[in-house]
Amino acid sequence: MDRLEIFKTELDYIRNPGIREFTEKTLNKLPEYFFSIPASSTGRYHPSYALGDGGLIRHTQAAVRIAVELFRVDLFKYTEDEKDMIISSLILHDGCKFGINHSKYTVTEHPLVVANFIKNDSELRENLDENILKIIIGCIESHMGQWTKDFKTKKDVLPRPKTKMQNFVHWCDYLASRKCLEFNFDVKVER
Repeated sequence: MDRLEIFKTELDYIRNPGIREFTEKTLNKLPEYFFSIPASSTGRYHPSYALGDGGLIRHTQAAVRIAVELFRVDLFKYTEDEKDMIISSLILHDGCKFGINHSKYTVTEHPLVVANFIKNDSELRENLDENILKIIIGCIESHMGQWTKDFKTKKDVLPRPKTKMQNFVHWCDYLASRKCLEFNFDVKVER
């Protein structure tokens, strides 16, 4: 399976060569399970297209398509690099959803697991501007929005979105998880 081919459309939206290279290198190092699992371990929190084999891929693709559509709205005035950082964040946001070693259920701290996965691999970071990396990591870490608590301990374990871009990434992820929204993956969305 060619991991980059699976996300060719989404990667093609990224215009900054450094951000694209970083995203591709990270995709190539993500745990193998990312490319086959459903978006929801229980089936309760995502629409039908995001369930079953490859469901997390389709959820990720839907989140990116939502972002690209919202970029057209005058309300969201992002620079080209900001759009690229948002797309990169969305492609990678659930990369370790079931942890590094594929637990049975979603790991509550999975946004931090992905962020640490990136932070701890110097090869992933070697050609990317540190400020860009910081923004992408911040968007990934806070993509869960208001859902910051551990289910068992009820303690806050995740950061809430604080910046305009962090909120935007959260909204795209949230909309891609709504059961009332379905996607036609055969329609190409232009950026």
